[in-house]
Amino acid sequence: MPILFELRRYATLAWQHRWKAVALAWLVCIAGWAVVYSMPNQYRASTRMFADADAILSQLLRDIAVDSGSTGQVELLQRTLLSRPNLERVATRTGLDLTVSNAAEREAMLTELGREVRIASQGRNLFIINYTTTEPRKARDVVQALVTLFMELATVGDRQQMENARTFIAQQIATYEAQLREAEQRRADFRARYVDLLPSDGGISRLEQARSKLQLLRGELQDATMRRTALRQQLETTPQTITETVIGGGGPSGSSALTELQRQRADMLITRTENHPDVRILEAQIAAHRAGGGARSSTPSAARPVASGTQRPNPLYEQLRVRLLDTETQLASLERQVRDEQTGVDRLEDLARTVPQVQAQFQNLDRDYNVLLRAYQELLERRESVQIAGAARAGADRVRLEVVDPPTVPLFPIGPNRVLFASVVLLAGLGAGAGLAFLLVMLDRSFHTVGDLRRIGLPVIGSISSTQPRPSATPSIIAVGCCGGLLIATYGALLFAGPQAMARLPDIIARFIA
Repeated sequence: MPILFELRRYATLAWQHRWKAVALAWLVCIAGWAVVYSMPNQYRASTRMFADADAILSQLLRDIAVDSGSTGQVELLQRTLLSRPNLERVATRTGLDLTVSNAAEREAMLTELGREVRIASQGRNLFIINYTTTEPRKARDVVQALVTLFMELATVGDRQQMENARTFIAQQIATYEAQLREAEQRRADFRARYVDLLPSDGGISRLEQARSKLQLLRGELQDATMRRTALRQQLETTPQTITETVIGGGGPSGSSALTELQRQRADMLITRTENHPDVRILEAQIAAHRAGGGARSSTPSAARPVASGTQRPNPLYEQLRVRLLDTETQLASLERQVRDEQTGVDRLEDLARTVPQVQAQFQNLDRDYNVLLRAYQELLERRESVQIAGAARAGADRVRLEVVDPPTVPLFPIGPNRVLFASVVLLAGLGAGAGLAFLLVMLDRSFHTVGDLRRIGLPVIGSISSTQPRPSATPSIIAVGCCGGLLIATYGALLFAGPQAMARLPDIIARFIA
């Protein structure tokens, strides 16, 4: 069994360096345990906060007012809580800035502060803030400062954003008001310069109005001309005088009835044509009346009664003359108005031909004005939305913050894990002792057996054993075992003291040294 032989050989050689290995193991363990128990204790303070965004109010304000999104606001605060300005505020409030004397130390302090603070989420609305340091009260103060700062940012930040929005909208409204006034002034000046060519508020230009009025006057002139012609024809067929005839001392003859029919016909022709049914009926009655009068006049004179008559002006003739005079006066006035209106239309048409780009320029000005007006109206609507949102934030808590577990001064440290570190030191000490013994065996160049000489190729005749008895190895084994047992017992005593006792050991050592 060459392998077993070699292991036995190395074990025998290593046993010769046993005290060196034991000494190194003790040295490593004592030094390691001293370092472990001199490490400062780590204390952690924590708090749990509940943030509830008002989802009902957000739904009510949708499409009515500006809503910054309360849930997103809480998430943003969690991400920006550890920004450099906020860390400086925490350091100022907790007095950490008083422990540094220069810029480098301040930078290191802020870096460590940001590294040791942890913000963890435990669901949608619940999150935890932790801070770990070597001083219990300092840990509690830092967490409390973070909680206070978080609540301030949740209220003041939203109010500041609202004020910034109001200021921005007010500035934009003032700017657009000035631009809108300038556009209105340019539009008014251009309209006053080309008032005859541009359309009015109703969408009709003065040229179009003049053309429409000219066409209307021409129609009235044509109607007046037709009335004058009709009146002249009536006047030509109407006698200037009429004779009242009395038969046998009776009443007047039928000439007055004929005159009345002629007057009605003349009146009707003013508003109707000769082919109108009513006019034809009157003409038939007049013809029948005249035929009846002729038949009476053809009777023998002996059979007719004695007639006597008087001449007097025909009132129908006088009325027709008056109407004809009024019609001619109206016709002259219409002719004058038509001439004047035609002159105005000709002037406007000449002006329109000389300025062909007026309409396009006015459309450009009007388009710019409408764009500014639309933007101004939208800004006014935005201002109302911001005011409604501000009233909602003032009258209701958009984000309700509640501290579920307030921060307290930690009584027991959370680290370092001295049990684990002490176990590692023990294993390192034992490994260092064994390693030292093996290293010394490897560096030993002496010959301990005949086999060592034969391996190098030397002829070996024989070996001479010692005549003195070998000392017993039992005391050495007991001594080494006692040293190893004492080392294990020391480790066990440290473990038996418990984590809390070991945690207080550095404080006890510091007080003893002080």
